[in-house]
Amino acid sequence: MIFFTILSALLFAALSNASPTSSQNFIVYSPHITSPKASTTWALGSTHNITWETSDIPHEKRGSNGLILLGYVGNGASEHLDIDHPLASSFPIEKGYVLVRMPKNTPCRNDYFIVLFGDSGNKSPKFRVTKH
Repeated sequence: MIFFTILSALLFAALSNASPTSSQNFIVYSPHITSPKASTTWALGSTHNITWETSDIPHEKRGSNGLILLGYVGNGASEHLDIDHPLASSFPIEKGYVLVRMPKNTPCRNDYFIVLFGDSGNKSPKFRVTKH
């Protein structure tokens, strides 16, 4: 939940810097991630499509770019997002998928997830990363 706390703080900071006379409407779009699923296993160095729903993208969000980060649950105190090594960045959200390669130096775990950022983040179910 730290992820959503940080996201909320960033959103609050962005709104705080907006002009008080501005009449902007902020639209938050969090697409539903369809892959990876909870039963998924990725091998180190393998390539995969991360997919998400695009049928409900608001008109105002068309043309937005995305960012995908890998995280893991760990002890539950943090989402352990790897912000220094995105799996993908600067791809069009309305495309609905992006091809990523699982880094070979990633520790094997059973509690990984990906987070898709457009203007908000959406987390996949946990999945497994193995050596083979």
